[in-house]
Amino acid sequence: MSSLQQDKSFDGLAEKFARNIYGTAKGRLRLKVIRDRMLAELPVETSRLQVLDAGGGLGQISAWLARKGHEVLLAEPSEEMRTFAARRLHRAGVTPLAASIQELPDRLPADQQDFDLVVCHAVLEWLYQPYAALEQLITRIRPGGYLSLMFFNADALLLTNVLRGNWQRALQGQLQGKGKGSRLTPISPLPPEAVIDRLQQAGLDILGVSGIRVFNDYLRRELPPEARQERLLQLEKRYCQVEPFWRLGRYLLVHAQRP
Repeated sequence: MSSLQQDKSFDGLAEKFARNIYGTAKGRLRLKVIRDRMLAELPVETSRLQVLDAGGGLGQISAWLARKGHEVLLAEPSEEMRTFAARRLHRAGVTPLAASIQELPDRLPADQQDFDLVVCHAVLEWLYQPYAALEQLITRIRPGGYLSLMFFNADALLLTNVLRGNWQRALQGQLQGKGKGSRLTPISPLPPEAVIDRLQQAGLDILGVSGIRVFNDYLRRELPPEARQERLLQLEKRYCQVEPFWRLGRYLLVHAQRP
């Protein structure tokens, strides 16, 4: 089996992931915009929900939802990631489940087979068969329940490579990572229309589509003094659902509901 025919493993990468993704200004911006859109489009403030955080990683979203009083089950295949998440979730009484999305049918507790809210943020792009995993997630949503899905935007990856001068790779369409070692380039970046179409074909109603980091990742290194981080956050929030800017998001966040 070649490296492109298996999911990316994050064992041994939890510290790098925490440092390079969440321990940076762009990581904090990402979390702020995600939470803002979840508050705006999902009933996380008005109902007590049973939540599945599939591939929940270091547990930031699970911890946030648990603090709001929701019953959260975090499923994560990486032992190292689960260890990090368990420390964050200890006070909430949440014990991470050792399971990938593909293993959910065999690993979910008998009394937790479906959920009011299924969260899957920045997971599908690391899977060899992302759409099969997406179908598995949809089966876990109760009637009337919700999906919060965030994925790495293939269109943004193309634009980034063009801006960096990687023109031959862009022309050849060879932009995805190979899943080797400590590299954090996704192996399965996804086209926005393809994901939205899959959700609609499965009968889900799209509640909102937001670009996450629509400006941040394209900024010049040298910025004027007025370019402060709080102003960037205001810009990101203002334009994350405005055409054509949301399409530039490094990630896309889709909220959907099962009728």
